[in-house]
Parts: sequence; C-alpha cells; structure tokens
Amino acid sequence: MHMLIYEDSDVYIEKHDSEIPWLKIFTKEAYKELGDVPKELRSKLWEIYDIIEYEMKHYYNPKKINMASFSNMLPRVHIHVMARFEEDSYFPNPMWGEKLRDAKLNLPDEKEFHKRVFNALQNV
Repeated sequence: MHMLIYEDSDVYIEKHDSEIPWLKIFTKEAYKELGDVPKELRSKLWEIYDIIEYEMKHYYNPKKINMASFSNMLPRVHIHVMARFEEDSYFPNPMWGEKLRDAKLNLPDEKEFHKRVFNALQNV
C-alpha cells in the first residue's frame, strides 16, 4: 500500500514502503520520458526534488541521498528520493541490489518528516 504525502494539480508524492525514508514523485499525467514532460512542469519536478532532498538531509542526516528514475517496470515519469545510511540493509548497494546485512536503523518519526515535506511544498 502506498501512502500519499502530497498532491496538487500537477504532481503527487507517495511514501515507498521501505526500511529507509523513501519518497516517489509522480506527474499526474503519465509521461513516458522526462523529455516528454512540458518544460514548466519539469522545472517544478526539480524544485520539488530539491525540497524533498533538503528536508530529508536535514531531518534524517543520512550518509547519502539517492535519486533514481528507471521507469522500466512502471513506464511513466517518476522520481525516487531515498535517504541512505551505512547501517541500512543494502548500503552501499542500491536498494534494488543485494542485501548485505540486517538494518540497524534508529530513525526519527516519519510522520514529522512527511509533515515537514508537505508544509515545505505549500509554496511550489
């Protein structure tokens, strides 16, 4: 089940069910490639990405923020934003890679993070 974090007339953001903080940004209209997205909406996507990255870095203090947009299984534009930690199950591998260990994460409340993201996006 995917939890909706934010929605407006152009985009929506879902929480990805994972051991790490992981959000996905979708355009409401299904575009196959990023280059198919109208330029103004593309700019908005990057502004949203910047806000999520900033909030993720400052709330969770991860080792690294990962961004991905494969769109092979779901052939529509969407951007994954993931906070990565040395103690997560896969680090330094991608989250789709080989599991290396059982995670030993003690993260702050995600509801507060989601609220921060929602509030920060009110002026986009």
